[in-house]
Amino acid sequence: MRGDWTLNHRENWLRAVEYRGPEYIPAIVTLSPLVWHTHREKLDELVLRHPALWPGFVPGSVSYDDFPPTYREGEYFRDNWGCLWYNGLGGLEGMIVEHPLEDWSALATYQPPDFYTKHERGDRDWDEVTRRISAQKEQGILTWADTERLFDRMYFLRGFENLMMDMIDDDPHVPELIEMLMDYQLRCAEAWLKIGVDVMSFHTDIGTQTSLMISPEKFRQYIKPMFKKLFTTCREGGAHVYMSSDGCLLDIVDDLVECGVSVHDPQLRANTIDGIAKAYKGKMCANVDLDRQMFGFCAPQDLDAQVKEVVEKLDSPEGGLMVIGQVCDDVTPLENIEAICTALERYCLRL
Repeated sequence: MRGDWTLNHRENWLRAVEYRGPEYIPAIVTLSPLVWHTHREKLDELVLRHPALWPGFVPGSVSYDDFPPTYREGEYFRDNWGCLWYNGLGGLEGMIVEHPLEDWSALATYQPPDFYTKHERGDRDWDEVTRRISAQKEQGILTWADTERLFDRMYFLRGFENLMMDMIDDDPHVPELIEMLMDYQLRCAEAWLKIGVDVMSFHTDIGTQTSLMISPEKFRQYIKPMFKKLFTTCREGGAHVYMSSDGCLLDIVDDLVECGVSVHDPQLRANTIDGIAKAYKGKMCANVDLDRQMFGFCAPQDLDAQVKEVVEKLDSPEGGLMVIGQVCDDVTPLENIEAICTALERYCLRL
């Protein structure tokens, strides 16, 4: 990284979120298991050329073929919430084919997993988690809570079409489901806050390519009260709230700010640069998710131009901007991945 920086990653990240003048725009690139499987050793070589984006990367530390649960082609996997997954394309996340609350009669006896010993797809050792966070704090590393899903947990459990109809019909079981999830989430949040993390990160896909999955009115009726109670608890406990949600959320950005969201990752294609500028700038930090749908079908200079435009239109000296490039498919060429990295270094990290 640039030798004249005075801030470490943690302090710079916090300044960006809190509008306190970061030295550079936080930026990262993520690569799906499918991308590693496709490009293999050549991807190791690429990552090593960009140490500012992958500090401390060790060649060979990422498996090319050993996929995690729900990423293995042709495999069924039942997670700790009772959802049955099936994967049809190895290296990308599969889909749920069996929902434990498809029949509302199962809600009366349904129990979420034990937070201290289980996460969605495996075991959790809370003593080990506590030691890890403590060590990270001593090293001055930004600490993150490994939290659970929110709105998407509801349709994972109930089934998407079922949940949509439930909300249209104002089914009385919906508040019961939300209450159960809220109780679980608050207990989880309190456990993380007790060990003192910097950021509570929640996954809650609620948008489509053009709009919310539900109307803004239904969001405010059902989902906003859950968000507000949970996120306010986190903020009052001293942690920032990072909310990850795909799709177009422009209609509810002000609601998210009111709920206490510190950072959201708006997708560029779904929300547009101008839409993000109007809805987010100066209100809430936007971790802009570059247009991954074009990564495999454009020239490297197009990616450079996209990152440049994002920075020119959304950056400010006070902060409020981050950028993420998520490469997921097996058609994006290495030269385009390299172009994303180089552009982020040039315009965001200012190397």
